[in-house]
Amino acid sequence: MLLPGLLLPALARADTGRSLVMASTTSTEQSGLFAHLLPRFTAASGITVKVVALGTGQALDLARRGDADVVFVHDPAAEARFVADGWGLKRLPVMYNDFVLIGPASDPAGAKGSDIAQALARIAARSAPFISRGDKSGTHAAELRFWSLAGQDLTPLRQAGSYRECGCGMGPALNMASATGAYLLSDRGTWLAFKNRGELVLLVQGDQRLNNPYGVIVVNPARHPHVKHVEAQAFADWVTSPAGQAAIASYRIGGEQLFFGRTD
Repeated sequence: MLLPGLLLPALARADTGRSLVMASTTSTEQSGLFAHLLPRFTAASGITVKVVALGTGQALDLARRGDADVVFVHDPAAEARFVADGWGLKRLPVMYNDFVLIGPASDPAGAKGSDIAQALARIAARSAPFISRGDKSGTHAAELRFWSLAGQDLTPLRQAGSYRECGCGMGPALNMASATGAYLLSDRGTWLAFKNRGELVLLVQGDQRLNNPYGVIVVNPARHPHVKHVEAQAFADWVTSPAGQAAIASYRIGGEQLFFGRTD
């Protein structure tokens, strides 16, 4: 049995009232990762985290305005610009999962396989319906890269009405695809957590180009002196530590690991 005195350090941490605001992606929240991860960080540090879940572009913009203390996002090119422009201190790699192409089980475009560029070329050739997040998120940025790899100009697809941009998060985009029998690109975590699948199935996976890395960046207090950079750095240090990496690796849905720790 624990003696009462042994509980004091934990109680002291819990009573600090320390907190931070994290701008992050809809995928980390809608996949359920944060509900699993953040209570463990709070238990270890006494710091509570308020998450503002947006697309990566919007999350970085929020931090540029000084309305977040730390960002946790998945667009390495945009993250590098954010740091190079002096808005963030340093990008630390945290984890990765992967993108998957989702579509109707009937697969009218014949997209199924392991080559994302080939799949998108077939979708374009058949003018099959495709839902894009269209929200400047990390997923949206990746989708545009894949269309470029496929050598596809989206203008005629937009004009034909087969390519539809919802300007929404991953969950609403999946709901639209489910309701209309459309294809779309999703992160694996949100897809596994998604319940309203209807006729949707996973059609393309395994292409190394679909890897989806996440990074954490503390907002630069030289730009915004009010940011809680000490608390933000505590989170960045924890999520890249062995304890944080183990917490990420332990999150599963239906026995399947969603995110893989990455500290290199």
